Amino acid sequence: MLKNVVVLSLLAVGCAASTAATKPDPSASLYDRLGQKPAITAVVDDFIANVAADARINSFFAKTDIPHLKLMLVEQICQVSGGPCTYSGKDMLTVHTGMNVKDEHFNAMVEDLVKTLDKLKVGRKEKDDLIGALAAMKGDIVNH
Repeated sequence: MLKNVVVLSLLAVGCAASTAATKPDPSASLYDRLGQKPAITAVVDDFIANVAADARINSFFAKTDIPHLKLMLVEQICQVSGGPCTYSGKDMLTVHTGMNVKDEHFNAMVEDLVKTLDKLKVGRKEKDDLIGALAAMKGDIVNH
């Protein structure tokens, strides 16, 4: 299940509440700057809709329990952004072994996430920080 690849693409996920009108405190945690759990949840919801519409990668999710996937993505993004959540899912290597995820699939996920983050007007720094935090998982997701 590519459910956690989404996370990676979610690579910038938690900022739905940040808007151009409200600038986050640069000294706050990424979790706080993203808008905390409600904003992360909004990003995950929109991101999953983008993935579902993306013919390049949606077949990876054909048999996925979407509500569970959303829960895992919210937990993972919350945790990697310094929030109070603990990711309770499987590690990325275990989840993606045998899936044959290629760079182009991973890149498509990132594009879908960036589309969501742009739509929700997530700040450049928050987007970059989240993508950087999640990008560290790529080695466990691609080509296993």
